[in-house]
Amino acid sequence: MQTNTHLALKKETYVIEEVLEEIQNQYFGSGNFNGMPIYRLADNFDIESDGFRSAIRAGIENEIITATFHGNTHIRAFSGFKKEQLLEWFDSEKYPAHICLYPHQNVLKGSKLLDKYKDSPYELELAKGAGQLDYRTFDLSVLEYYRNDPRYSYETDFIHGSISIESEYFESELVPESDQILLKTFGFAYDKDFGRYVAVFIRYLSDLSPEHQKVWAAKEIKGDIKLHPDYYASSIQGSWGTKISIFQAFVEELELINKMSKLIGKPELFRNSYCAQRPVEFGFLLRPTVSEFNDFVLLIDKMMSDNINKKFFEDDVPTESDEERDDGKIIVRAKGTIQILESWVNKYFHPQDPEPIDQMMMTFKKVRRLRQQPAHKVNTNVFDQGIFKKQRELVIDAYDAVRTLRMILANHPNVKNNPPDINERLFKGEIWDI
Repeated sequence: MQTNTHLALKKETYVIEEVLEEIQNQYFGSGNFNGMPIYRLADNFDIESDGFRSAIRAGIENEIITATFHGNTHIRAFSGFKKEQLLEWFDSEKYPAHICLYPHQNVLKGSKLLDKYKDSPYELELAKGAGQLDYRTFDLSVLEYYRNDPRYSYETDFIHGSISIESEYFESELVPESDQILLKTFGFAYDKDFGRYVAVFIRYLSDLSPEHQKVWAAKEIKGDIKLHPDYYASSIQGSWGTKISIFQAFVEELELINKMSKLIGKPELFRNSYCAQRPVEFGFLLRPTVSEFNDFVLLIDKMMSDNINKKFFEDDVPTESDEERDDGKIIVRAKGTIQILESWVNKYFHPQDPEPIDQMMMTFKKVRRLRQQPAHKVNTNVFDQGIFKKQRELVIDAYDAVRTLRMILANHPNVKNNPPDINERLFKGEIWDI
């Protein structure tokens, strides 16, 4: 003889099986793996009854279905909530309100409907119940293909980034349709040792063509890897972030120095601030090789020493020197930009603590020395994870050098009386160096 409890459980099981069928039809038929709002089940179920509500709760508890309660509930943003948390929300939220139901991952993993997505690894992950804003992390080298291919627009501030096919190649016979992709946003992430990775939300990975999804899947790295704090803040929390990247800060310092140069009544100290168009290679390395590091050193020296405008120093310090040859003849030689800069700073600026200036000049010389090294010896294209750290240290030193130079010019009376606008984060030193 069946008890009332057994009858209730049997009825609950019957109800949840019927509900699950409708939820799965919605989930796979929506095109975006959307949830089923409880209120849309009102045509076939008495959704306000205690029995129905009890059946839904039991479905969550038994991991047959799951639910979303906050924000845009029609998409499952995250998949990591424990059922205890879901049940707490279910019991405390206004019912049915906008609660949306989904098939649980335990149910989805056995669905024959997954075969449709077998060639698209990240669309398959969504189909199996991953959250739209769950993220995956990848080796940095996955970005090289897009950065180095002129058919793609590759943009990043080294916190956020995006990739898209250039307009002239969109729907063009010159590029296969599978390569005409858009990655709306990517960011960066770090492990506990500050190893650096690319991070992408599964929603955007799933929008790639099947061919490109497989490329990314081959580069995926698993582990305890956390999103860059500002990428998390802007993408998940909807804030503007807290700092700017050191590469953006670097070119903004060059721009400020040039503005101050004009206020002083001189030509711009740097021939190009690169603020309007920062070189795409001016950023953290995508592959830790000697060759990539040497290319970066060459670029940063071009942006520092090679970029100095000698006309700024005319009438202040000599830009040429006289040298006597063995035969007694005098030869006029042009001084190097670092030598000229050092002479000018030493002539006009005498701080109580000379260390920052000494450090600034040492960095200019260090970058030039590193640039000259590859010219005098043959380097194999060695792969070394330590190069990431070496580059980061160089970038920090280079930024400190141009910032010190900006602060030197800021002491000129013309600049003090009419200072240019300075990015508040730059002024406060709120800069990410990771």
